[in-house]
Amino acid sequence: MAVRGALIEYSGQFLGPIPNIVVFQFNPEQIARTIQIHPSGGTDSDRSQRAQIERNASAGPPTEQFTVKIELSAAEDLGSPGPFSGVTRTFGVGPQIAALEKMVYPAGGGGLLSMAIDAVGAALSGGASQAEKSIPPEALAKLLFIWGPTRVLPVKISSMRITEQEYDNTLSATKAEIELGLEVANVPASDDLIAIGALLYTRTVKEAQVVAQMARGIASLPDVLPF
Repeated sequence: MAVRGALIEYSGQFLGPIPNIVVFQFNPEQIARTIQIHPSGGTDSDRSQRAQIERNASAGPPTEQFTVKIELSAAEDLGSPGPFSGVTRTFGVGPQIAALEKMVYPAGGGGLLSMAIDAVGAALSGGASQAEKSIPPEALAKLLFIWGPTRVLPVKISSMRITEQEYDNTLSATKAEIELGLEVANVPASDDLIAIGALLYTRTVKEAQVVAQMARGIASLPDVLPF
């Protein structure tokens, strides 16, 4: 069974009773990543010294942004009976689109969906839901981008382009393409333990990959040096 990527919206220190999860129906064929380095601006009047400072210093950790194209199709659910085929016949791919759109709005913004989730959370926890306790009214949604076992990253959605491509006879979208611009939260809030843990895990995996490549590089030295 192939591993699929996903976006998960969570609240507080835990994923919560009902996290908003969007598993990619089809894994994107490519991810375009950009790592932006922020040079430090020198204050010394000497231009050469300032240039040297800018070359060797950074104003902060690099920021990473990437673009993902998600394809949605109702054909899979409509073609075979299943627990969600009735929902698909009624709404097409609308529920998946709505779940992604929810991720760009403030997490505590209210509405029927937020009220329903809070009510279920309160019933399960015996009081105020975790979402009510942990998320300020205008806090942006906290998201995890999961791409296989080696990449679990806290992200925020910086842009979203939705292209609805096909409709049924009630004009519900049955096929769509969504282009997401994501930015990695390299410096998460100190109380966001999930983001901190995800970032540490992914960096640890990358460091292990660097060590593996260093060993490969050392083994390849005889092919590089002429003596």
